[in-house]
Amino acid sequence: MKRFLVVLSVLLLVVLGGWYFNRESPVSVPLYTVSTGVVEQIAANSRAGSVRACHRSRLALPKGGRVEHLLVAEGDRVKQGQLLLQLYAREQQVGLQQAEVDLRLAELERQQRCHTAELAKRELARARGLAAKKLISGEQLDKLSTDAQIQSLACELAAVELEKAAVSKARAEVLLDDMQLRAPYAGIVAEINGEPGEFTTPSPPGVATPPAVDLIDDSCLYVRAPIDEVEAASLQVDQPARITLDAYRGESFEGRLSRIAPYVSELEKQARTVDVDVLFNAREGQRPLLVGYSADVEIILSQRDAVLRVPTDTLLEGDRVLRFNAAQGLLETVNVETGLRNWSWVEIRSGLSAGDRILSRLDTEGAVDGARVIAE
Repeated sequence: MKRFLVVLSVLLLVVLGGWYFNRESPVSVPLYTVSTGVVEQIAANSRAGSVRACHRSRLALPKGGRVEHLLVAEGDRVKQGQLLLQLYAREQQVGLQQAEVDLRLAELERQQRCHTAELAKRELARARGLAAKKLISGEQLDKLSTDAQIQSLACELAAVELEKAAVSKARAEVLLDDMQLRAPYAGIVAEINGEPGEFTTPSPPGVATPPAVDLIDDSCLYVRAPIDEVEAASLQVDQPARITLDAYRGESFEGRLSRIAPYVSELEKQARTVDVDVLFNAREGQRPLLVGYSADVEIILSQRDAVLRVPTDTLLEGDRVLRFNAAQGLLETVNVETGLRNWSWVEIRSGLSAGDRILSRLDTEGAVDGARVIAE
């Protein structure tokens, strides 16, 4: 019996040793510690949008002519009303001078005729006094009365001629102004088409020609981007938004939803979208932005602060996670109740507690329910 027990003990040790040395090693897995933070429900663009200016004008002159003076260069900042381009306008300048002379002449003519009318009126008043004393005949009184009326009409006619001269001067000013291109608002000159000595013509109806000056007001910028029609129903003007640019990776800019298109775009039959405009908030001291930058927008539909959350890519199908049981060194499946979610975070309403550790990479080989693991 004693020999049997010894043999049995040896066999047991061999079996246990074989199991120990042949058992599977624990899988090294990355873990995420559950904590609280902000979770947002967002609507994002389905295709890249672009940065646009609230005011951008491709300026052109209403009349053709030869460029005499080009007063700005591409990249220049200009003020509202600043002269940008001047066509050869000698004829219009002479026409304005002629109109000013005609206006002055009409003014003098009016003064002369109106003074004469006043004199005739005074003579008529004196004649009536003399006629009351029988010192002049009725025929003389009638003549003076008629002359006073004629002179009064001449004064009125001179006033009309003065108005006509003023209108002619205003027309001459308009003709001269048509030969000048001024900035309708402050901004930056993006493009110029034309050089001094070249001939420029306005665009005929239905035919697009390059603008004389492309002017951009970069003090007000927004992003126009398409949003899937399914998400468009949840949008409202003035909702907060985040803007990201390919040019400034890792940074975001605050904005607000300023416009929702009143129709659905059918450019792609299988992915119908609604265009939205997201206006940049005040940007004093921030990086300069260029019109035309590609941009993405995230419109914040709702937000909850200081809630329990986990990364979205840690969730298994059916709202489950693999929690690390430190006491047993195992992964175990836990069902969770979720709330708000986006591409980055999911709100956890029940099933986990702050401080719990869960599998952070679901593609880790061997990391399944019941697997022996160690934390990386």
